[in-house]
Amino acid sequence: MSRVGKYPVDVPAGVVVSVKDGLFLAKGKLGELSLPISAYVDVEVKEDKVVVQPVGTTSQARMMWGTTRALIASALKGVSEGFSKTLEITGTGYRAAVQGTNLVLNLGFSHDIVYPIPSGIKITTPRPTAVVVEGIDKQRVGQVALDIRNYRKPEPYKGKGVRYDTEIIRRKEGKKK
Repeated sequence: MSRVGKYPVDVPAGVVVSVKDGLFLAKGKLGELSLPISAYVDVEVKEDKVVVQPVGTTSQARMMWGTTRALIASALKGVSEGFSKTLEITGTGYRAAVQGTNLVLNLGFSHDIVYPIPSGIKITTPRPTAVVVEGIDKQRVGQVALDIRNYRKPEPYKGKGVRYDTEIIRRKEGKKK
């Protein structure tokens, strides 16, 4: 049985929620998100809380109960506060810069990597070796950060590459003479 699904989701101040035709809508100061609701769960808005209940006792209904509750909580946090991921770039000459609607990465290749910034995502470079990805959709922010990281993953010998700011790279010892 889901332990996450049992708890109602508090609606933050300034966020308007509604449930219509199998679609959950959340509108806040940062934007608007919609979420399709599974047929296995029932979503109700009661006062300042969103309550998710399973329809029946099947295992699929119990699985979707907790999943739907977590997705709704992420959507409400996204439209009120937003999400961000910070990437650190390590390596001699490695740097990043935002030019118009593109992120230009210099990661030691013979050419610069031009990454077009998707709509709904804001990318900033507070330092040439730091990239901050911000947005209201948790999944899209994580996917964009992963796409940038995949251009040059951190390697274990010198630690060069693009990594998350919270990521710890396990270093290996090089070969001995």
